[in-house]
Amino acid sequence: MRIKKAIPNMLTLGNLYCGFLSIGFAANSHYKNAAILIIIGMMLDSMDGRLARIFNADSTLGKELDSLADIVTFGIAPSFLMYYTYFYQLELLGLAIAGLFPLFGAFRLARFNISSNKSSQHYFIGVPITAAGGILALLSLFNYLIPNIITAVIFTALCFLMVSKLRIPSLKDVPLPKYGTIVTIFLGCLLFILFKKTYGKFPYLIYIAAPTYIIYVLYQFVKNKK
Repeated sequence: MRIKKAIPNMLTLGNLYCGFLSIGFAANSHYKNAAILIIIGMMLDSMDGRLARIFNADSTLGKELDSLADIVTFGIAPSFLMYYTYFYQLELLGLAIAGLFPLFGAFRLARFNISSNKSSQHYFIGVPITAAGGILALLSLFNYLIPNIITAVIFTALCFLMVSKLRIPSLKDVPLPKYGTIVTIFLGCLLFILFKKTYGKFPYLIYIAAPTYIIYVLYQFVKNKK
């Protein structure tokens, strides 16, 4: 029983560790794997809450740990990735600009933690930091397809959208995990590299992340069908 109750927190810590590893990969110029690690963190983040409810393991410790993990994996790690892939040309100014993202993200998390509306299953107030960080990771992953000016605009918009009062629809009521659309992206990427035969050029961590998350999605789908 204790092991079951510890599993959600272990996934949260795994999410946090993915953020740390992402920063390390980015610092060593492995940008695509750094982006994949953030996406893996998204997967773990989508799983820990559900497993906590399944195992009846919700706790104040878990909620606080989740916020701390989110600010690292979806705030600090994406901002470093943005600096190394886009804003490095501006030197110290670029570092200062990239550092704005975790500031807005931290404010958003703190506001969410004290909000009386956080129990709503239908919407979020402002863009969740998890989604914002994931978008930045995808922008870095496919940076060769996206002009720098568009990335800069999206980066700025996400900063303000996180602290905005906009109601963002929640997917918590959907039977599949709320980031289930990422599975489609992974499958598309896998089919692309199989077609192009570019195995060595694509970040190898995708081969670990994609099968693991697909199994989890299928498990959730079958469970909800019963």
